[in-house]
This record gives sequence, structure tokens and C-alpha cells, in this order.
Amino acid sequence: MNEQENGKEKAGNPIQVADRLFGALEYLVHNGESSLAQLSQALQLNKSTVHRVLASLQYMDYVRQDPENGQYEATFKLVDLADRLMEQVDVAQMVRPHLKKLAEEVHETVHFVERDGSEVIYIDKVDSYDHSIRMTSHIGSRMPFYRSGVGKAMAANMSDPQIRALWEDCTIERKTAYTITNLDEFMEEIAEVRRKGYALDNEENETGVRCIAAALSLDGGSRYAFSISVPISRMDNDRIRELSGIVLAVKAEMDAELAGKS
Repeated sequence: MNEQENGKEKAGNPIQVADRLFGALEYLVHNGESSLAQLSQALQLNKSTVHRVLASLQYMDYVRQDPENGQYEATFKLVDLADRLMEQVDVAQMVRPHLKKLAEEVHETVHFVERDGSEVIYIDKVDSYDHSIRMTSHIGSRMPFYRSGVGKAMAANMSDPQIRALWEDCTIERKTAYTITNLDEFMEEIAEVRRKGYALDNEENETGVRCIAAALSLDGGSRYAFSISVPISRMDNDRIRELSGIVLAVKAEMDAELAGKS
């Protein structure tokens, strides 16, 4: 790997620093404890450049330096990330048939999310093709937990101090006219979720869309949740009562399957 090629960044990777960071990390994973000189020779970079790369990896806890011999080695942070990724994949694969069945039963779009700190991430989505309206959500998109039904559902399984800490970690903004921006009002919503077992998003994130959600019991009920998203024109109070029973039944089915595989 040359530092420069005719004054341009190395062909293939559009971000040269990423090439260097991951090159160093992959070398340490494959070769184990290594010196600065060994890394410099292997990566064909000067020592000062490699030192900066290693300092960055140390800062992010991907690499550590032995204080006695000065050599570098990869940490187990990659293992932890891999475990988390595989767990996410396993859970998503397990719930996928339930999500498809639910979408077919209610003829609406169904989402599956994971909480990441104070945000929720869409990790699966099953669209309904019975209606022309499509949700704007997509897999990989994020939103703050406080303005979603899935976020409320997971928060209801946390302690009040934990919820307040998540709230304080967010930039609270009124996304729609219905977004809850007051913590006391939000905690009243959480109390209602705890009583009913499911949560509602009343156009709090997207005008014209209501969602009904429940959290899976896995990991204390604060990591995964699913929801049905419905245009307001098809989501009156009678429909909420109908869908809430279906959501709780599907939650019970998924909880039982996950418990059986744990």
C-alpha cells in the first residue's frame, strides 16, 4: 500500500484514512501483537503516519498498547460488535415470519426496531400492498425514542431515572403538532403504556400516521419492539382496540419463541 499514487489517494477506497485505519486493525487481528516498525513495513507507511493511525484506534478502544514492551494488539471490541450483530440478525430472522403474518392479517405496514441509546433503528419492515399509501420509513433509519410508539413501548420497561436520562440525551423538538415535548406529559404516556401493555404514536413523528407498538420481553423489554403503522384515515379508536389485541397476541407468540431458543 503506497501512501500516494501520483499525488492522489489510493485507488479503490475513496477515503484514504479509512483504508489506513482498517488496514492496521486487520493486520493486528491476523498477526497478533506487533511493533510500530512491523506495522509501518507491512502497511508501507512511515512510522509517524502509523503512529497517528494507532493513536486513533486506541482512542476508539479498538487497539491497546502493552506498557511494558510497547507493542500493539487488537482489543475484543470487535468481538463484542460481532456478537451484537449476530444477535440482531438472529432475532430479526426469528421475528420475520411473525411480522409478515401480522402485515398480511391487518393489511398494514409493520416495523421491527432496535433501541440504540436514546434512538430507535428500523431493522426490518414489511409493507402492505393492499393500500396505495406507503410509509416514509426505511431500514437503517433512526429517530429519537420519545416520538415513536416503539420507543415508548421499550421505555415502559425501564426505570423512571433511566427514561429521564434518555430524555436528557435527546434534542427535544416538535416534529409535528402532536409531538410530546414535555417530560411530565411523556411520563404520563409511559404510565399508560405500562397499564395497557402497548404504546401509541398519535401522529407524533409523521403527520397523518398513527402507530401501535409493543416491546419484546428479550433483554428486559428495552431493546426490541415492533409496530403497526396506519394512516389516520384507517386508525380510529375502534381500530386501535382491534389492533391492540392482535399486537399483544403476536408479542406473546414472539416472546414464547425467543424464550424457547434462549
